[in-house]
Amino acid sequence: MFESAEIGRAIDKATFDTEEPLLREALLEAQYALREQGRFAVIILINGIEGAGKGETVKLLNEWMDPRLIQVSTFDQQTDEELARPAAWRYWRQLPPKGRIGIFFGNWYSQLLHGRVHGELKKEQLSQGIVGALGLEQMLCNEGTLIFKFWFHLSKKQMKARLRSLRDDPLHSWRLSPLDWQQSKTYDKFVRVGEQVLRRTSRDYAPWYIVEGVDACYRSLTVGRILLEGLQAALRDTTRRAPLPHTTPLMTSIDQRSLLDSLDMSLALPKADYREQLTREQARLSRLMRDKRMRRHALVAVFEGNDAAGKGGAIRRVAAALDPRQYRIVPVAAPTEEERAQPYLWRFWRHIPARGKFTVFDRSWYGRVLVERVEGFCEPSDWLRAYGEINDFEEQLSNAGVVLVKFWLAIDQDTQLARFQEREANPVKRFKITEEDWRNREKWPQYRDAVGDMVDRTSTQMAPWTLVEANDKPFARVKVLRTLNDALEMAFAKADKDG
Repeated sequence: MFESAEIGRAIDKATFDTEEPLLREALLEAQYALREQGRFAVIILINGIEGAGKGETVKLLNEWMDPRLIQVSTFDQQTDEELARPAAWRYWRQLPPKGRIGIFFGNWYSQLLHGRVHGELKKEQLSQGIVGALGLEQMLCNEGTLIFKFWFHLSKKQMKARLRSLRDDPLHSWRLSPLDWQQSKTYDKFVRVGEQVLRRTSRDYAPWYIVEGVDACYRSLTVGRILLEGLQAALRDTTRRAPLPHTTPLMTSIDQRSLLDSLDMSLALPKADYREQLTREQARLSRLMRDKRMRRHALVAVFEGNDAAGKGGAIRRVAAALDPRQYRIVPVAAPTEEERAQPYLWRFWRHIPARGKFTVFDRSWYGRVLVERVEGFCEPSDWLRAYGEINDFEEQLSNAGVVLVKFWLAIDQDTQLARFQEREANPVKRFKITEEDWRNREKWPQYRDAVGDMVDRTSTQMAPWTLVEANDKPFARVKVLRTLNDALEMAFAKADKDG
């Protein structure tokens, strides 16, 4: 795979001096068009052999283009803040918004390569990491991100010559690091693992470009041309994606019943029992959150449900059991301008709690397959692929020790109507009812189908849905608390068993 990048390609200085101004002007023009259109972001992943000119090339790109519109991120050793969260969290935080360019050194491929070369990752873990990297890139590309992946290459002989040259140059010797010399000793294994990673992760939506790094002029023009051609092609392509055909609800059949229809909506809790059970479950949650085993976990609770189903009241009863320093409530509304400039999961990744903490999402990432689907705020292709993306996202959280509990608070149409009318008649509660609530009520069948699909496609062993019969608010509140407590105790027991 790397043989053609070791033949010694070079461009003379005169040719470089002729072509460089034209390339620079064209790249700058494309960069400003990218900003003006604001349709997609660009991510450039920098990988390869030490001494092959990675840093020099990125420095040159910043000189050729407007550096104010480029964000360069380096991912070295994980910080304590990053170690307390899922591995992908550090990358999601640094994603460039639409219209901007992000350059990632030490990206997810660097972590895989160095981990495998130095024996920190087993073969199976490398394979899992590759699958995760492809899933992340596929999602970013589906959301409109343009990804360039560059591998800067040198032969073993060229690498050692390059390192010796830098070592003997008093003006540039500071650029050498222990990693450079270390890689010279592990070169063969690094290239072998690198070939495996490149072979398995080069896709039509995010291909690898192998750049011979021995000649600076050739290297610079090659990278510049690839970026220019890719940017220009993406800027020209303004066609909308065609909807995918498979938009029929899963429950479509002769029998139209769903899991929601199987709920016993008559379930209720007498007032005396409610007070006793509420107090007991709140005390239990308080104790579990202070348990030393919580330091190995984070807790995330997702609250979805019909309008007026009592999500706010349930969340308040949960919060009442805890020290405010232990939890955070994230209310999710329509995305802001900043959030619309990012992939839709970005605004949720940024709120994932550290170990020992608890985050409550009052509505969540499931808006993509609920309100966005029903109201037509996204294409069918977007919400159809979102089921798999959400499952992948939740798997990453679960693997990182996050206890994820998802609630759908269900009420019937008569109960909803009564609560709407009560809110309109009560000056204290009138702010809770809007024209949008009434309009959404008219789409009850469409939301019913969407919820059925959501539960069927995203209720997994690692992150099951809990359907809460919420016609009776006391019953719903106690069930929510009890479910949270059961989930934490189960996670603690599993961790103790696994050692």
